[in-house]
Parts: sequence; C-alpha cells; structure tokens
Amino acid sequence: MRSKLLTVAIAAGLGVTSLSAMAATKQQPARVTVDAATLQQLQAQLAALQAQVADLQAKQEAQADAQIETAKTVNDVQVAAAKPTDELAKKLDALNKLVDNTKIGGTMFFDVTNQDHTEKGVTGPSTKKDGHGSTNGTGFDVKRFYLTVDHKFDDTWSANLTTDFSYQSSLSSTSLFVKKAYVQGKFDPLFTVRFGAADMPWIPFVEKWYGYRYVENTITDRSFEGGRSGGTATAGGVGAFGNSSDWGIHALGATTGDNSVNYQLSVVNGRGYRNLSRSKSVDTEGRFGYSPIEQMVVAVGGYSGKRGNDVEAGADTRTATRGDALIAWRDKTWGAGVEYFHTENWDDILKYIGGTAGPGAANNTKKDKADGYSLWADWKFVDQWAVFARYDNVDYKYTNLSDIQEKIKDKYYNAGVSYDVLKNLKLALVYKHNKLDGPSIAPYGYKTNEVGVWGMLSF
Repeated sequence: MRSKLLTVAIAAGLGVTSLSAMAATKQQPARVTVDAATLQQLQAQLAALQAQVADLQAKQEAQADAQIETAKTVNDVQVAAAKPTDELAKKLDALNKLVDNTKIGGTMFFDVTNQDHTEKGVTGPSTKKDGHGSTNGTGFDVKRFYLTVDHKFDDTWSANLTTDFSYQSSLSSTSLFVKKAYVQGKFDPLFTVRFGAADMPWIPFVEKWYGYRYVENTITDRSFEGGRSGGTATAGGVGAFGNSSDWGIHALGATTGDNSVNYQLSVVNGRGYRNLSRSKSVDTEGRFGYSPIEQMVVAVGGYSGKRGNDVEAGADTRTATRGDALIAWRDKTWGAGVEYFHTENWDDILKYIGGTAGPGAANNTKKDKADGYSLWADWKFVDQWAVFARYDNVDYKYTNLSDIQEKIKDKYYNAGVSYDVLKNLKLALVYKHNKLDGPSIAPYGYKTNEVGVWGMLSF
C-alpha cells in the first residue's frame, strides 16, 4: 500500500514538472535553462507531497489496526456469550442432572357424599346419630393427598419421600405424615433393598390388583367401627389388620411376563409409618406371588410380631400373627379377585397378669382372632367407562376373662360406575353399605349407608 501511494505521488510530481516543461517548450521553442531557485522550489513541493502521502498512509494503517482490534473484541464477546465459562457450565450440568434425575408427583383421593348412620343399643329402636367413625349429612372430604419426590443418584441408588395429608370436613381436622422415606439400592430385578419407611409387602400389592383404592381401602386396611374399645383396640371399634407402610428394612424383587414370580420381606418396627418407635423386638411381614400368565396372580403372605408393644418395664406380650391369600385377574377389560386373611392376638397383644388387667390391656379380654374375605369385580364395558362391585365379610372374635367367646360380625359392600375423565383423573358414582352386629351377650348394631362421588387425581 505504501509503495503504491509513493509511486503515485512521484508520478504526479514528475507529471507536473513534465507538463510545465512541455508548456514552456511550446511557448519557447528554444531551449530553456531552469535556474537553481526554480529547482529548489520544485524539490520543496515534492517533499511536501511526500509528507502528505506518508501522513495519509499512517492514518489508514491506524484505522486498519483499529478495525482489526474491534473485530477481535466483537469475536471475543460472541465466543464468550456462546460458550459459558467452565464454572458456569459445571453448574448448568449439575442443574440438568438434578432435574433429569428427580421426579415430583402427587395423588389425591377426594369425595363428595351423603352419609346416613344409625345405631341400636341393647334395647330400643335404631336411632340416627353420629358416632363410631360416621357423621350424618353431606360433606366434601380429601381422604388422602400424597406428594412424592423420587431422586435417582445412579443406576443402582435412589431415594423416595412421600408425604400423606388428609382432611375431613365432617371432623374439621387435618393431619400430615411422612408415609414413605427411604433409600433404595436396586442390584438386580430380583433383589432390591429399601432402608426406611416403605410400602409393606401385602396391602399395597393387593391395591394394585384391586384398582379402586380411591373408593375404599382393601379389607385388611379397612377399619370397621363399633364393638371393641380399649387399650390396644381402636377406641370405639376395631382398627385395620395391617399397615400399608412401616419403618425398617425391606427386600423385594420380581420378574415379568408369564410364569413370573414376585416377593417381598420386611423387618419393621411394627407401629406403622405414623409411629416411629422402638421396642425390644422387631416384626416381620412377607409375601410370595406367582403369575402363570401375566394377567393373573396367586399370592400368599404372613405377618408376625409384637406390633411395637414389647417395651422395657411393660406388660408381658403375645405375638400377633396374620395370614393372607389372594387370587386375582386383571386385563384391559376385566378385573376380579378374592382376598382372605386370618389374624390372632392382633389387638390383645398385652397379657393379663394373674387374672388382673396389665398396663394398657384391653377391657375384660384375654385374646382375639379374626377371619375375613373380600370379593370384587369390575368390567370396562366401553372405553373410559366401567362398572364395579365388592363384598367384604369379617368375623371378629374375642375371649373374655370367663373364657366366653364373644363375636362381632361386619358386612360391607359397594357398587358403582366409574369414568376416566382423563388419564390421570378418575371419578366414580358409588353406593356403600356397612352393617356391624355386636356380641349376643350385650347386642348392639350399627348401620351406615353412603352415596356420592369419589375421585382420584394424579400427576
């Protein structure tokens, strides 16, 4: 660039000098002699022109350098904006892994129903009144709201936290518990270990085959009110015959398809997920199931332990036991099943000492046992619509201090039609009936009819 400009300037200077000489030649055909002053003037003009050319070249070079620096700066900014720093990239990568490996979900059981409850004592007619777990009238209830957080650390280890919230408008009460909180190691499809509060082997397993948990608990998890009241039985009635979740160590596994097996063995505290307590011994519950075809299961299970009552300085205890059996079928159209259980000393774990009631023992009772069965079926007659029905029967017997056996009989049934509004929203119009008859020595009876809409929302 510099050489070209200099050439142009010299050529221009020489051109001016040549033109002047030619003009002089035309005007004066005779030879002209340039004096020293004129030559000096021309040299000065040429030097000035060269200085101007050099200054112009310097300015252009400075401008070109500035443009190069500007382009470099713009490029650096663009690269910095497009590519985060290593620290920021690490933070973004950690955040992505947290989001990708964490799942948040929830399940809500709700209903809007009208309930009619009557009670009959030893004498007199049946009277409509509130009590024993039933409240007359119409109300909206949120029976359960489970909020679940699952996090996967790697292909083997994960963790789960599930909270359990419930609200009942008729009782104006709310409760919040941690239902599940465990760390899981999955080493093989047939060997997974959970440490903490987790699903027990029997009740959640039956719920999956039953399919209508949002309408009613399964038979071992359903309390029937009335009858017994005392230290180890639910005041005003008999409680459930099992826990759906408990604190302990749980080992489980399963295969899939036809000729598949499943199992679970849990060693737990025995008081359920709502009571994280200690005792001198632990309880065990197990289940083994076999599916000759994928749509069918045959399963047996059992429970043995003190249910958390074997404490220091406490009364002597018995061992509570429960045996379970299930045969069920479920495909895209049909579902059916029968469940059976037998318990002994489920409520009367604490013994009487020397014929006198020990601390916390049930009133006037030596031991108890119960047998129950549940039958259910459902049919999806068109897409999204199904009809269903269920029948439960429980015989609860307990022996008083005079070795006389008394009996409470509970019968329950429901029937309804369900509609899958969305994949994660189910509604069911249901009628329920529950009848309890007390012992013949001091007979009493409770009867409850309930009709309304039950629903389940999950996400």
